[in-house]
Amino acid sequence: MTAVEQRFREFKMPDVGEGLTEAEILKWFVAPGDTVTDGQVVCEVETAKAAVELPIPFDGVVHELRFDEGTTVDVGTAIISVDTDPGAGEAAPQAAPAAGEAVAEAPAAAPESEEKEGRQANLVGYGAAPASTKRRPRKPLPSAQRSAPAPSAAAPAPQAPAPAPAPARPEAAPELNGSGRPARPLAKPPVRKLAKDLGIDLETVTPSGADGIITREDVHAAAEAVQAARETPVAAPATAAQGRERRVPVKGVRKATAQAMVNSAFTAPHVTEFVTVDVTRTMKLVSELKQDPELAGLRVNPLLLVAKALLVAIRRNPDINATWDEGNQEIVYKDYVNLGIAAATPRGLIVPNIKDADAKTLPELASALGELVGTAREGRTSPAEMSGGTITITNVGVFGIDAGTPIINPGESAILAFGAVKLQPWVHKGEVKPRQVTTLALSFDHRLVDGELGSKVLADVAAVLERPKRLITWA
Repeated sequence: MTAVEQRFREFKMPDVGEGLTEAEILKWFVAPGDTVTDGQVVCEVETAKAAVELPIPFDGVVHELRFDEGTTVDVGTAIISVDTDPGAGEAAPQAAPAAGEAVAEAPAAAPESEEKEGRQANLVGYGAAPASTKRRPRKPLPSAQRSAPAPSAAAPAPQAPAPAPAPARPEAAPELNGSGRPARPLAKPPVRKLAKDLGIDLETVTPSGADGIITREDVHAAAEAVQAARETPVAAPATAAQGRERRVPVKGVRKATAQAMVNSAFTAPHVTEFVTVDVTRTMKLVSELKQDPELAGLRVNPLLLVAKALLVAIRRNPDINATWDEGNQEIVYKDYVNLGIAAATPRGLIVPNIKDADAKTLPELASALGELVGTAREGRTSPAEMSGGTITITNVGVFGIDAGTPIINPGESAILAFGAVKLQPWVHKGEVKPRQVTTLALSFDHRLVDGELGSKVLADVAAVLERPKRLITWA
């Protein structure tokens, strides 16, 4: 490793989740020239699972931010360069010639700005421009010639006839295409990434930067030209729609959710069963629990009792809490319950889970549920909180929806949808009375959950909610 490589260290995009391949840079908290210390948060990124703050693992001064905010970067790609020894000065140290050894030819000193530009170009990874006018250092002379003493400065050697210029070596000239430009377009990695995202071939872009380097502005200009060309022959109806449509790139949580739902829907054979149940007693119990001193300050609502009812049903029917392992052709039965709660957030749908929910008391479950929902709304749910779920509840009732056919969260075997609680006419003790009624829907993977098992689980949840005292007798 050279002295420059030791001095300028790169921080690469880490895998902040479980096997994630990319993340979007949401916000930089530092700028070039800022001093950073080990453990300081330098940026916030959004993965397919969550928004995460990244701390830098060493001290130094920010030299370069490799990507702009809003850029999606592959895991393992350098995103920031840090000068860990800013006191070393601008120029890298050079070894002095050995005693008695003369330098065959000392090239003229390059201007400071030129030298700095050349070094920085190498640091950002795209090298010196092939079309550059800078002279390359000549190869060292043979040892026989290097051993000859250098001419004295006081008595200059007589001038010899200038030798004829040697023909240029083919490899020294930059490789040009038909238009006289370098065969491989010159652009920094962020610009290449931008061109890839916009679908622009860098071969077609006219560079405006120094030494023929393509800039971000050049790529945007090319993209606008392509878009204008596409819109030119468009008919009048399409022109009328201009300005009334919005296009948003699919990325982050939305992209991950979409892919996961497609994979689940077309991999696991879904079966959904429904049951309508009188939850009047459950709603009364919710009101009573809100006055209980042991639950003071905790999140007490119908979802809490639905969660507890599902945990009771799982305890009575443990085989519902399993996973289908396609690779090993095995069913993995789990003796713990990580209860997922589907949460709608400004970033999209996420499913964080309560670890070991089956081992928690009602107050502990209420506390965990409150923390989960609060963290999700703030957009601070960590990838670990969304990994390892075993079964999920989705509360569609908060949107006034009666029921639905939820798609199973990947890696799980079932998901319970809790519909809206509404006052409806219901036959109670032989008479039609207004009662609070809801609909439950259970989707399950029919590869490992038979209709009998799925029906038993759904019936047990309904029975607990109809007579919530069974939370005690069945638990």
